[in-house]
Order: sequence, then C-alpha cells, then structure tokens
Amino acid sequence: MEAAPFYSDVAYGPDGPEIEASAYWLTTDDGLRIRLGVWPEGTKGTVLLFPGRTEYIEKYGEAAREFRARGLATIAIDWRGQGLGERMLPVRDIGHVVDFSDYQHDVKAVLAAVETLNLPKPYYLMAHSMGGCIGLRALMEGMQVKAACFSAPMWGLAPSPLIPVAWALTTALRPIGLGDMRAPSTSPVTYVLEAPFEDNTLTTDPEMWEFMRNQVSNHSDLALGGPSVRWLNEALHEMLALSKRPAPDVPCVTFLGSNERIVSPERIKMRMPGWKHGALEILDGAEHEVMMEREDVRSFVFDRAADHYLAA
Repeated sequence: MEAAPFYSDVAYGPDGPEIEASAYWLTTDDGLRIRLGVWPEGTKGTVLLFPGRTEYIEKYGEAAREFRARGLATIAIDWRGQGLGERMLPVRDIGHVVDFSDYQHDVKAVLAAVETLNLPKPYYLMAHSMGGCIGLRALMEGMQVKAACFSAPMWGLAPSPLIPVAWALTTALRPIGLGDMRAPSTSPVTYVLEAPFEDNTLTTDPEMWEFMRNQVSNHSDLALGGPSVRWLNEALHEMLALSKRPAPDVPCVTFLGSNERIVSPERIKMRMPGWKHGALEILDGAEHEVMMEREDVRSFVFDRAADHYLAA
C-alpha cells in the first residue's frame, strides 16, 4: 500500500468541517492499480462503501461524515476504469471492464487492505448502483459482513425499449472487435456537467447537485463518460445471472427513490420480498442518489442504515 492523492478541497460540502481521510494505491491480484479512500474515525465498525459507475472516493466524503457522526468508520473505492483507478482503455473517458467478474479482484484487494489498516470491526456493506451489482455478487461469493445496505442497486436497468437493442447490438459488436468503442448514444461528458439540474435523474437537492459538479469541474481526472460496448454487454449478462440466484443470508436494507429512472425498480421489488431479514425502503420523491438527496432523505437513509448495522 502506498499513499495516493485525495482531493480534500472537494470532498466535503459547505456545512461541516473536513474529517480525517487518507487514500492509498492498491494493486489487485490481476495487476491493476485502484485507489482506496479511508475515513478511520469510528468505534462501532467500518462501512465498506461500494460506489456506482463513474464515481470516485471524494464523492463520499459527505457520507463518511454522516457515518462518523453515528460512530462508524468508512472506506470507499475507485474501481478499475474510473476515478483515479487505472483506466482500461487509451480513450480515458470510456468506462470499461474486460469481464464483470474482474471487479471482484478489486473487492479482494480492498478487503485485504482493510485488514492491514486494522479498521474497526465488524464490517458493514453500503453499495450504490453499479456497486450494488458488484456487492451482491461479493456477498453471494462469501464476502463476510455483518449487515448490508443497498442504494438503488443496479440489479437491472430502468425499463426502456432500447434494452433489447442494447442486448442485440453489444452482443453483435464484441466478436468483430468493437467491444472497446463507446456504447452508442452515450456521451464522452460526465452526466453532471452535461445535464441541467431541472429534471435530472440523480437528485432533487440543488446543493448536492453543485457539490457533484464542483468535484469534476475542479478535478477533471475524476470524470468519466459513457461505458464501452463490452462494459454494457458484461453488465447485462451479470445482472441477468444474479437475478437467477437466491439472496445471500445477510441482513439487508435496500433504499429506492420513488422516482428512480436509472436502474430497474421492478428487479429490486422482485428480490427484496424474498430476502430473509431484508427490508425495502421507498423514499418519496427521491431520485437515484439517495445519499445525496435533500436533507430529510439523507438523514433518514443514514439513520436507518446505522440502526440496521448496529442492530445486526
């Protein structure tokens, strides 16, 4: 483990002080470099925060502050191909992975690092969006945490007439050597710099929207555009494969905004009733980023998550 950059100037909003944070470079067992963010203060355990696609550790400085206020330390990950993690293609703004299971190499490296850093136990999972897909696989493969929370997990994509087209097109393009190209209709510009706040799909809170925009505006090396053809095809296969497996035996709470438009609410609602010791929390009016929503939603999410963890 070596020290890595951490952009503290953009990791926290205007309403509270910075808290102690460190970042480290990790090398996975298949030879890639990823980045780990660590907020070690907390005596009641450590939250393993698995971010979504396009995200980076600084985005969760505010979440770490919320968890610290509830007695929990936090770690977050720059997955391969995003943030300051090693990018997979010469065109740096294309999100890419060779095989979706490769993310499990990142999980393995992070779990080893958490042990090395001697962070407080027990461990708890908080997995958002794409991180929810990676986290569900990790739990199914035996990752040891005392309890889990999911935030708008990517267990399916939001209903769209383009999904059958995506299946057909990405399956056709991979064998002819076009898997590394950007998926059709996706943009090289990261979403928060391209979309207006009005009717955006991430948050109804203008301050949190500006918080996210400020991060990638000031540190463009964190930004990521649309995914590759291969990433999209791999993700579709992974979501389908996970949907056929039973839920792991880990206490779980899943948070879902009532206005979710990125991942599939139906897939989440289908899985959660059959999850032993599982609960689904529908958040009225919330969009995809429930940890970056308006204050009342954020407070509920962090209170409910901490109560769930500490009761497990």
